[in-house]
Amino acid sequence: MEVKYARDYCSHVLGPASRVERLWPSAASAATTADSKAGAFAARDTIVAEQDVGDGRFVQREGPFAEYSRVVERRGDGVRDVTTFRLVLPWFGWLFRWPVRATLRSTRRERGVQPAWAPPDRLNAHQVMVLGLLAAVSLSSAFVNTLFTQTVNFAADDFGISEQGQGIAGVIVRFGIVLALPFAVLADRVGRRRMIVLLAWLAPTLASLGAIAPNFWALTATQTIARPLGIALDLLIAVAAAEEMPKNSRAYAVSVLAMASGLGAGVAVIALPLADIGPGAWRLVYVVSLVWLLAALDVSRRLTETPRFEHVVEIHAIGKAHIDRHRLAIIATVAFTANLFIAPASYFQNRYLSDVRGYSAAGISLFTLATATPASLGFVLGGRVADTTGRRRLLAVSLPAATLLLVASFTVGGWPMWLAAFAGGLVAGMAYPAFAVYRTELFPTGRRGQAGGVIVATALIGGSLGLIAAGVLLDLGWSYGAVMGTLALGQAVAATIVLTSYPETAHRSLEEINPEDA
Repeated sequence: MEVKYARDYCSHVLGPASRVERLWPSAASAATTADSKAGAFAARDTIVAEQDVGDGRFVQREGPFAEYSRVVERRGDGVRDVTTFRLVLPWFGWLFRWPVRATLRSTRRERGVQPAWAPPDRLNAHQVMVLGLLAAVSLSSAFVNTLFTQTVNFAADDFGISEQGQGIAGVIVRFGIVLALPFAVLADRVGRRRMIVLLAWLAPTLASLGAIAPNFWALTATQTIARPLGIALDLLIAVAAAEEMPKNSRAYAVSVLAMASGLGAGVAVIALPLADIGPGAWRLVYVVSLVWLLAALDVSRRLTETPRFEHVVEIHAIGKAHIDRHRLAIIATVAFTANLFIAPASYFQNRYLSDVRGYSAAGISLFTLATATPASLGFVLGGRVADTTGRRRLLAVSLPAATLLLVASFTVGGWPMWLAAFAGGLVAGMAYPAFAVYRTELFPTGRRGQAGGVIVATALIGGSLGLIAAGVLLDLGWSYGAVMGTLALGQAVAATIVLTSYPETAHRSLEEINPEDA
């Protein structure tokens, strides 16, 4: 696989090779140094499994590199060890460059143990490339999904639309989810790659049309189409990742994609100051959508069809798989009940900080940055825990813990509020990979996209009802703490269903979970 992969892409696409050199000088005589010298002549078995080809030369037998070689030679009483490698991780290679180099430079001899930052399984070069490409289009989908929410106030002010009009527009855009379902169904018919590539072009292009909207309702119409396409793209990214990743690293992949999505949404927030340039300048934020066509071009050129869907095509099983209705019911119910709380807790946070705690726009930005950033660390920790110790136990503990902490952040003020929001974001981030990975694991390849579409639609309906309920209760004079505490009962129901009805899927292949795929 690695040899063919390296041959199929010219050097400027693969990028320059990197080099790591280790030296053990002859003057060193400590026992640990002597042991390290001896270890230099042994084949590595960490993120890369080496094969000894003789004369102090090692090549990659299994691992993530498109090209790899290591040469060890004695120099007097010392040892010189030079590793040359090329890691093809589109868009995010810079983020992993340091930990990869640090691992290859390490002199510790831990055989068969993956570094803490790496997935539990040893990925191959193709899986690394696919994960990078999927993360790239996750940036795009998250940007498109965030765009209208971030700019609606500016556009409404420009067009003279009331808050009630904004609310109606928000509901219209949210219920555009029905437009995502055909793409999910088609992905089970014609393939994940075709739909991901198509949506990667369509979603940002249609979102950018908001820049030329002649009125507020035309803007709403463009985003009612674009946002569901971004949601469909996000859904199919998760499906493709589940089908490409090995059995012990599916939740890890979800955590990586979640971090990419957070960055994509962050770009929408970072672009928001463009709206302050002058009247109508909010349109520039929509123009930024076109940047993500670069990601569309990249996946068009390099993304391949998932091997599991290709297997379905080979055995002529398209359209023949069946969805387990019990599994769909429990996953959809959890998505619905959980979002009764999740959506309003996110949506009303800024309003709570402004109206109840008296925070300025700058204060709200600082609070959001300081308390939401830990969620990224939570993604990494949660993905690792979900893959190594299991999804169900993690969810049974983290869902209620995160909920209690987030409800507390709507109840208290001062530093306890910051601490509760910080801890709640961290624990919620830990829950997310296990929460999301179930949506793809419990359904056969031939129906995985369709099932995911139904679940996402159900989650959005639950979130919409939660928003409506929260708004009504707040207008009746309920406190934010009381409203969020009431809606948190949905999370309690979700955690109970997870603990009593969810199967454990960690360490199991998709074929074991869905025997009809075998």
